[in-house]
Amino acid sequence: MTVNSIAVKKNEYYTVDIVGMNHEGQGVARIDNFVIFVDGAIEGEKVEIKIIKVSKSYGVGKLIKIIEPSPSRVKPFCSVYGRCGGCSLQHMSYERQLKFKTDVVREAIKRIGGLQDVCVYNALGMENPLNYRNKVQFPAGMGRNGIAIGFFAPRSHEIVDSTECGIQTPVSDRIRSIVRDFIKERNIGVYDEVAHRGLIRHIMVRSGFKTGEVMVVLVVNGDSLPHSEELVERLVTAVPAIKSVMLNINIKKTNVILGEKNKLLYGQDYITDYIGRYKFKISPLSFFQVNPVQTEVLYSKALEYADLTGNETVFDLYCGTGTISLFLSEKAGRVYGVETVPEAVADARENALLNNVENVEFIVGNAESVVPQLYEKGIKADVVVVDPPRKGCDRELLETLVKMMPERIVYVSCNPSTLARDLGFLSENGFAVNEVQPVDMFPWTPHVECVTLMSRVEK
Repeated sequence: MTVNSIAVKKNEYYTVDIVGMNHEGQGVARIDNFVIFVDGAIEGEKVEIKIIKVSKSYGVGKLIKIIEPSPSRVKPFCSVYGRCGGCSLQHMSYERQLKFKTDVVREAIKRIGGLQDVCVYNALGMENPLNYRNKVQFPAGMGRNGIAIGFFAPRSHEIVDSTECGIQTPVSDRIRSIVRDFIKERNIGVYDEVAHRGLIRHIMVRSGFKTGEVMVVLVVNGDSLPHSEELVERLVTAVPAIKSVMLNINIKKTNVILGEKNKLLYGQDYITDYIGRYKFKISPLSFFQVNPVQTEVLYSKALEYADLTGNETVFDLYCGTGTISLFLSEKAGRVYGVETVPEAVADARENALLNNVENVEFIVGNAESVVPQLYEKGIKADVVVVDPPRKGCDRELLETLVKMMPERIVYVSCNPSTLARDLGFLSENGFAVNEVQPVDMFPWTPHVECVTLMSRVEK
């Protein structure tokens, strides 16, 4: 189909039926079999749209009017919904979101993985899907009406100013307000990423859900913050739970939020929190799952699928700061955690010491390189847990797993598409996909995590 033969035109209005949803949560309509994606529309609705983009293979429609709403449509709880780039599913009931995420996983496994009869359970949701994030990073800059501290608009770096966020902890909104007042009263410059001028770049808040401890990180385009003692006094007076205030130095012209250097302004340079019975030290640069409630659900399912008896050798690949490794250590004989980021491995080793765990060893390196080296030394895993980044597992690693043939593979994934691709490969090379459990780590967004159990096919 060429552009000239497409039956829709940019800036024209159409009434369409929403016949499906894509993996990003957009409604899918068809006009003369030409696909249109519509933000904010739900399957089953009839809507009026304005075509705002036409390419060779698809169009994009802006939702103008809902003619026949879905029973699953709800009023968004956020005042900046639609302008802010986060929480794009607020127009959808939470129950419908869980169904959507389950459907995304099932469709990916069938279409991308080529697997037709896999048991995919319904996504595990939260009892209370609000205020669930333990970390927030507010960009600061100049907006349409002055200083803006909020989140970026969809597909742009325009900051949408706001005063509260329903998925963050209330304390983060309080801290944002205090810093905003301080910036205005002391005439502190905020960052202009185009000109690379201005001081305050981001405000990061980390909260320990079980300890109640709070860390504030002020990211600056410089090496100091004028009147920092006054700001610290304001913060700790208003929020006594604050145990750490850090100045993070980031003078690079980059989209990376945190710089490599930190200065302690108050308290200690870390806070602590628990996942299950394990305690973790969290610094400004530490990786720590942002939804601690669902993290316990996710890790407990991974431990269940590992089905350890106390004697197994377990590989935890892409182990990060060792959180899953510690859970596995409860019932394993020996756990080897492999991670490419040296700082994460240092944190993992410290976490093991903090929890008196002695049957875990952490190794710095790419999993696709370390696993063959361990295998050549005669160290073979009975169970392998993988938790790769969004791009999925490296093919060389998957090939090594096929050679090693562990009894079980537990695959933790944040991307159903690459999960399905890797499951397809492993299922063709000696492993059966037993079951998949989606877990909703990020309510009100299209993102979904999964835990998959694979077992070796006995010949």
